Amino acid sequence: MSALISAFVFWAAATALNGWIARSYPSARWAKLFVPALFGATLLILWEGLVRGLNVSPVILPAPSAIAARFAESTDVLWGDFAQTILKGALAGYVIGCGAAVLVAIAIDRSPFLKRGLLPVGNFVAALPIVGIAPILVMWFGFDWQSKAAVVVMMVFFPVLVNMVAGLAATDQLQRDLMATYSASYRQTLAKLRLPAAMPFLFNGLKIATTLALIGAIVAEFFGSPTRGMGFRISTAVGQLDMPLVWSEIAVAALAGSGFFGLMALIEKAVTFWHPSQRRR
Repeated sequence: MSALISAFVFWAAATALNGWIARSYPSARWAKLFVPALFGATLLILWEGLVRGLNVSPVILPAPSAIAARFAESTDVLWGDFAQTILKGALAGYVIGCGAAVLVAIAIDRSPFLKRGLLPVGNFVAALPIVGIAPILVMWFGFDWQSKAAVVVMMVFFPVLVNMVAGLAATDQLQRDLMATYSASYRQTLAKLRLPAAMPFLFNGLKIATTLALIGAIVAEFFGSPTRGMGFRISTAVGQLDMPLVWSEIAVAALAGSGFFGLMALIEKAVTFWHPSQRRR
């Protein structure tokens, strides 16, 4: 019980400190990093205190210290699963799916027939549940990472496509008429006007697709995988009641997803530095 009381005392003190820093230093760069870091540490300590103070079974919810210990002794396994699921399945599917979406969006922009015929079909396919299409794609492409990449392609293609189509239509008629007065061809207008204007929309889709790619690759491994991969490890560890290993895999997925999203945000800031949304930051 003392652990529980100590955790609540720390949580109250840290919350008060965070509130004071946020009010006193709203624009300081160090505060923008310190506040979320302290908030995360507060949640972990509160979690540890609740588990220890209430004697929660590790099968139901292991303590962060137990998860950290299991993480430290399973780094080889975790790295192998990360390489199989993230570097092979998720990343390959992300690159293929997003690249194909951009090319198809440009084709749709050129063809009213494709715009009227393909987008409704795309909305229908995007609404299909992953648990329905994953087993089919596993049977088609086998049990290795290729089938997981195919699932990721299905998940990221249409969000990026819809955003890219909207971005290509973002320029107004006055801007397009100006390019016409310069006798610019479609390719010149696309390269110098419409693609730059579409970048904020494209990066919105790319950032959404980062999380979809990880979810798709992990869930697809539940329906067939070699003896490695994050989804495979989670399903087998649950069967063995090795919950610290399950939470270790979840931590790896969360860190990978956050890093992937942050990388895309940095690239967006570098590419769309001219956009008002970036200048205000």
